[in-house]
Amino acid sequence: MKSSHSKRKRFSLRNLNYKQQRILIIVSFSAIPLLLLLTFSYLPLMNMVYYSFHKWNGISPTMTFVGLENYTQIFTRPEYFAVFTVSLYYFFATFIQMGLALYFATILTFNVRFKNFFKGVLFFPYLLNGVAIGFIFLFFFRPDGTLDAILGLVGLGEYAQLWLGNPDLINISLAGTSVWRYMGFNFIIFLGAIQSISGDIYEAADIDGANSWHKFRYIILPSIRRIVELNLILAVSGAISVFEIPYIMTGGANGSATFVIQTVDTAFKFNKVGLASAMGIVLLIIVIFITLLQRFLFKEKEA
Repeated sequence: MKSSHSKRKRFSLRNLNYKQQRILIIVSFSAIPLLLLLTFSYLPLMNMVYYSFHKWNGISPTMTFVGLENYTQIFTRPEYFAVFTVSLYYFFATFIQMGLALYFATILTFNVRFKNFFKGVLFFPYLLNGVAIGFIFLFFFRPDGTLDAILGLVGLGEYAQLWLGNPDLINISLAGTSVWRYMGFNFIIFLGAIQSISGDIYEAADIDGANSWHKFRYIILPSIRRIVELNLILAVSGAISVFEIPYIMTGGANGSATFVIQTVDTAFKFNKVGLASAMGIVLLIIVIFITLLQRFLFKEKEA
């Protein structure tokens, strides 16, 4: 009895040491990512919230507490909040982007010649640097540039426009660039989701006489509904917070300024860091609200 009791005691101590080692390993590997997350995400966010209640130029060692004055200024002065109308161009462009991505992902899931080549072509723009894409499309849309040359070759030269100089066309041109830039991201997610569907389901559908449209409607679309919802949330959030392409190509000029560009200009061009911080918090709240609203609507639809 005594020996068996000592064995059980040694066994429990050995398990305890193993748990301690496991906890130590987990903490060791998690400490650096958590530290980086705290340093570069949560700490700047807390500072931004603090700055949003102050009037500060970003240089002076002192700042003046103004309470909710910065937030009041955002919602009462139309030049700060009206730029959200520009996001509507990118919002509608996201549906074109997702439709094209889903179309190509569905086609390239099945046996198509050179499908690996076309997969690379569609995904390649997402791998490019945003600054490089901005400069590429500056040459593409410039007067007598690539687009005008293509129109001339096909006999449509009279339709050449000031694609980045016409206020009625500039946001359409920039939104089209955004579609080309980010469609590969949606495409690769849709492609992975569709390829995860079992081939036996397609074989059963073939036996029942289903055509390609029936397979898409009754097999593919219901199977990847969650992925479609995820991409829609990401796309809408991205449309609200557009920055990279319009800032590089136009700098927000000629009616192309988005809310993020307006925020950057407020902080670094007009030295109103407190007001810009409040604008950043407002944008964060809007994105969170839209994300929660979409999830709620999808849950209601499912119920």
